Amino acid sequence: MHRESNFEQSIEQSLLLHAGYIKGDPLAYDKKQAIFPDEVVAFVQDTQPDFWERFSALNSGNAESVLIESLVRELRTKGMLTILRSGFKCFGKTVRMAFFAPNTGMDPLAVERFSRNRLTVIRQLETESGAIPDMVLAVNGLPVASIELKNPMTGQNVEHAKQQYRNREPNELLFAFKQRCLVHFAVDTEEVWMTTKLDRGDTMFLPFNKGYNNGKGNPPVEGEVRTAYLWKEVLAKECLMDILGRFLHLQVEEKTVPTGNGLKKQHRENMIFPRYHQLDVVHRLAAHARQHGTGHNYLIQHSAGSGKSNSIAWLAHRLATLHDTKDEKIFHSVVVITDRVVLDRQLQDTIFQFEHKQGVVQKIDENTQQLAKALADGVPIIISTIQKFPFITQALATLEKQGKGIDISTSGRRFAVIVDEAHSSQSGETAMELKKILNREGIESAIAEQILDMNDEPLSEEAKRSLIREQLKRTKQPNLSFFAFTATPKFRTLAVFDEPGDSGGSPFHLYSMRQAIDEGFILDVLKGYTCYKRYYQLIRTVEDDPELPRRKAARALARYVDLHEYNITQKVEIIVEHFRTHTRHKIGGQAKAMVVTGSREHAVRYKLAFDKYLKAKKYHDIKTLVAFSGELSLSDHPGEKFTEVSMNHGIREAELPDRFGSSEYQVLLVAEKYQTGFDQPLLHTMYVDKRLSGIQAVQTLSRLNRTCPGKENTFVLDFVNEPEEIYLSFKPYYETTEMGEETDPHLLNELAHKLDEWKVYDKPEIDAWCEIWFRNRMHPTGAEHKKLNSILDVVVERVTELEEEEIEQFKSQFASFRNLYGFLSQVIPYQDSELEKLYTFGRYLLSKLPRNSSRNIQIDDEVQLKYYRLQKYSEGNIVLREGDNPPLGGPNEVGTGSAEDEVRLSTLVEQLNERFGTDFTPADQLFFDQVQAAATENEKIRQAAEANTISNFEPVFNQHLETLLLDRMNGNEAIFNRIMNDEAFKTFIAQKLMHNVFENINRQAG
Repeated sequence: MHRESNFEQSIEQSLLLHAGYIKGDPLAYDKKQAIFPDEVVAFVQDTQPDFWERFSALNSGNAESVLIESLVRELRTKGMLTILRSGFKCFGKTVRMAFFAPNTGMDPLAVERFSRNRLTVIRQLETESGAIPDMVLAVNGLPVASIELKNPMTGQNVEHAKQQYRNREPNELLFAFKQRCLVHFAVDTEEVWMTTKLDRGDTMFLPFNKGYNNGKGNPPVEGEVRTAYLWKEVLAKECLMDILGRFLHLQVEEKTVPTGNGLKKQHRENMIFPRYHQLDVVHRLAAHARQHGTGHNYLIQHSAGSGKSNSIAWLAHRLATLHDTKDEKIFHSVVVITDRVVLDRQLQDTIFQFEHKQGVVQKIDENTQQLAKALADGVPIIISTIQKFPFITQALATLEKQGKGIDISTSGRRFAVIVDEAHSSQSGETAMELKKILNREGIESAIAEQILDMNDEPLSEEAKRSLIREQLKRTKQPNLSFFAFTATPKFRTLAVFDEPGDSGGSPFHLYSMRQAIDEGFILDVLKGYTCYKRYYQLIRTVEDDPELPRRKAARALARYVDLHEYNITQKVEIIVEHFRTHTRHKIGGQAKAMVVTGSREHAVRYKLAFDKYLKAKKYHDIKTLVAFSGELSLSDHPGEKFTEVSMNHGIREAELPDRFGSSEYQVLLVAEKYQTGFDQPLLHTMYVDKRLSGIQAVQTLSRLNRTCPGKENTFVLDFVNEPEEIYLSFKPYYETTEMGEETDPHLLNELAHKLDEWKVYDKPEIDAWCEIWFRNRMHPTGAEHKKLNSILDVVVERVTELEEEEIEQFKSQFASFRNLYGFLSQVIPYQDSELEKLYTFGRYLLSKLPRNSSRNIQIDDEVQLKYYRLQKYSEGNIVLREGDNPPLGGPNEVGTGSAEDEVRLSTLVEQLNERFGTDFTPADQLFFDQVQAAATENEKIRQAAEANTISNFEPVFNQHLETLLLDRMNGNEAIFNRIMNDEAFKTFIAQKLMHNVFENINRQAG
C-alpha cells in the first residue's frame, strides 16, 4: 500500500465488504446539480412506491426531472441536513430522502425502511470546476461527505490533504456550506482531520483522532493503518446514519456588537460534527446502559475544550430515547443538572433539530412547583438546578392546598441524571434529596423491610422511618443512573462515580487535558509562567511583646504586607507596565487580563491603586472593572461604602461579562468570582496575587486556555505561588487522574468513639433531639423548635467550658466525622442508626458552636514595613509531561486538631525577616528548597529518619547529600561549586538541611 491509489482502493474495499456500501459510478454524477439523480429516483421508487405511482402518472414522461427539480430547489433553501431528516415537498407530498434507525424494534416497517438506505462510495468523480476529490460518500444519491487521502510513503501527509481542500472553490455546489457535503475528511495513515465548512485559507480543520497515550494521534493497530477506525467504525452505515440523524446540527449564534453606526446584530452559523471522543462517549454510555440498565454512576472526565455542552446535549437526547433488547424504555426521564444558562438554550435548540417538536425539553426556570409538574408529567428531558429538589415536598403540599394536587409516582420509573459539573452538583445533602425524590417508592419499600430490624431503637415509628429514609437516599438507587462530567475530579468524585472504564477504574471515559492541548482545542497556560518573590523586613513598633499563636500570627503578618499600600502600588506598576508593553497588542490588539486577588479588601484596594496609577500616568488605553460580592468598608476610607456596582460606575453584575468582553475594558480584578465557568477567549494574561493550589489552581488558571483566532499563547505572572506548587496542582489532571488509598470505614467508628470521650453530650440527649428532627423536621411546632435549640444549647455550654485549644480540637474531630460519614455513606450502604443520629445531630451542633474569634490576630498597629523589594526569580515553562502522576488522597486522616505553640511577636518577625532577607538570591533559595524536598521524598532517607535518633541519622543523610547536590548542579553552578570547595560552608549547609529534613519526615510520620 505504498501508493495513494492503493490506499484509496483498500478503503473502498473495506466499505463495500464490511460497512454496508455499494460502489458508485463517478460518471453518474450530475455536475450542475451536484447529486446522483439516478440514485435519488431509484431510492424514491423503491421506498415510496405509492407516491411514485401517483406522481409519475401525473407527470408522464418527465416525472424524474420534475422530482429532481423539486429536490434541488428545496436543497437550495433548506440545506442538505434538513432534507435528509425531513424530506422535501413535491406536488404537495413529502418525499423522504433517508430513513433513520428506529429507537425500538416494535415497528418492523421502520426497521425495514432503514435497511433500504443506499450508501454509495464514489472514487475520483469530477466536479463542474474540474476538482477531483479522492472519495465521495452519498446517501440515496445525495453526497454527504468527501475524503482527501494522502499516503506518507509517497512523501505527502494529512497537511497536504488540508491544503488541497483550502485550494477548493468553496462556492462550488459539492463543497458549498450546508448545500451538499456536510463534512470533509483529510486523511493519511496516521491522522484524520475534518471540517464542515471550506473557506479557502480560513478553513478550520479539527482533529478527528482517537488519541494515543492520553495525547494526540492514534494508537497502532496490528495488521492495519492507525486511521482504519474511520472507515471501519465511523463511516459504517449504521454509524454514519446515526451521525446524520442524531449528532450533526446547525449551531446559530447571534450577538450584538457595537459599530460606528450603533449596535449591529451578527449572525453566525456553524455545522457541528461530533469529534471522535464525543461520538465515542455517547455510544459507549448508551451501549453500557442498554446492556446493564440503571443503578450505575458514570464519570466522564473531559478536559476544558472538549465540547462538553454538545456532548451533554447528544447524551441527553440519546438516553431519553434509549430502549433495551426487549424494546422497553430504559429511562423514562432524563434530568440535566446545571447552573449554566447557555446550556439550557443549547440543549433545547440542538434537540429540537432532532425531534422537530416542542415539549421534549423543559427548562425549570420558575419555581419548584414547575419541577414537580415536569416530573409528574414524565417530560423526557428536564433541565434544572440541584437547589430546587429539596423543596419538592413543600411544592407538592402547596399545589394540594391550591386544589392542583399532583402525584409524582416513581414506581416502575427510571431516571438518568446528567451532572454538568460533578463537584458542585453531586455533593452534600442537597444532591441526596434528588435521589430521595426520584426513587420515592423504592425507598419506602426498603424502609418497610429495614424497620423490622430496629426493635432496640428508642425512636418512634415515624422517626425511625424518617431516619432510614435519610440513610437510603445517600446510596446508589437501583432506578437511577448518574452521568457526571468534570475536567478535575476529586477523590470523592472518583469514589462515588465508580463505573469502571478502559483502565479498570473510574473514570468511565477520558479526554485528557494533554490531548486537548496537543490537539489545539485549548492552550497550555503553563507555557509562559513567571514568578516573582517579595523580600521584606518588618519591625515591631510597640513596647510590649505579646505571645501569639504561631500560625495565626504568621498569617496576620502576611496579610499586613498583602494589604499594605506600598506592596499593592509596586505590583500595580508591574502589572500595568507589563500589560501595556507585552499584552495589549496580542490577539490583534484585543487581549485582556485578569488580576486574581486574595480577598474582597484586596480587590478593592487593587481597584483604588489601579485608578490612581492610571490617572497619574495619564494612561487612557486601559480601563478596569472589579468583581467582588457584598459591601465593604475600609478603615482608611471612613464613611465610604464600596460595592462592585459603585466601583464600576453603575455597571450591574449581570452586565459585567459582556461589558468586559467589549473593547471598552481591558483588565478585570476579581475576588472569588469569575475563577470558574467564565469563558472569555480574549483573556490572554493573568496576574496572580493569591495562594492557589489543587483544583482551585487548575480552574483559576484555566480561564486563560480558551482559543480564538489570533490567540497563540497565554501568560501568567504570579506574585505568590511557586512553580512546583502549580506543577503539583495540574499534574493529576494532565493525563489520567488516579485515586490514592481507599478510605478505611473503621475510621468512622474511631472518630465517633473519640467524640463520645469528650462527654459533652449523652445518648438520651441525641435521641431526644433526633426524635423531634426525624419525626417532624419540616413543620415543627413552636415547642418542638424550642426543644431542638435547648438541647443543642446545653451541649454548646459544656463545650465552651473546655480550654480554647480543646474546643478547636473537638470541632475539628466533629467536622471530620461529618465529612467522612457524608462521603462513606454514599459508597457503603450503612444501616447503623447510631452513626446517622450522631451525623445529623453534629451537623447542627457545629453550626451553633462559637467561632474562635478571640484568637483573631490584629497586628496592624504593632508592626511597620521597613524594607520591601519585588524580584523576578522564575520564568519559562512548567512542563507537565515530566515526573510521576501523584494519586489523589481521600479522607483518611482522622481530624485531631492541635494546639498552636505560642511565639513572641519579636521572634516571629525576626524569623520572617531571616527567611525573606537578601543574604541569599532567589536562585539560592530555590536550590536549597529543591534539595530539601528531594531528600524528604527519598525512601531510604525517610526510613533512616523514622528509625533513628538525629545523631544516628546524620551519617546516613550525609551519604546521600552529595548525590542530591550533583543531581541539581545545573540548577545553580555557582552555589554548587561553593559547597564543593568550601568545607565550612558545606558543613553549615549540611547541618541546616539535615535538621530540616529529619524534622519534616518525623512530623509527617506522626
